[in-house]
Amino acid sequence: MDAKTKERIRRFSIDRDYDQFHCPANLAKSIAIEAAELLECFQWDDAHYDVEAVKEELADVLVYAQNLIEKLGLDEDEIINAKMDKNEAKYPVAKAKGRSTKYDKL
Repeated sequence: MDAKTKERIRRFSIDRDYDQFHCPANLAKSIAIEAAELLECFQWDDAHYDVEAVKEELADVLVYAQNLIEKLGLDEDEIINAKMDKNEAKYPVAKAKGRSTKYDKL
């Protein structure tokens, strides 16, 4: 996410005095709620869905995730790359390619 977008998210919360509600637990709850709303877009038919509704719910998830990253003083590139390092080790290409098997069953 670029700096301008991060600042826009930050400014939205500051201007509305929302930071008082943005403890890590509340932000995590909000991410889960918005993720459920994203899943709802596919509830009855995963082949036919409203792309605009998906974009809106996905944006909500990302905004709350960015708020949590900022609240915890984390760097998104650092945490994503650390997790990708773990994923690459758990799911080596030679064993995982084309398979949806959990790492402990490869």
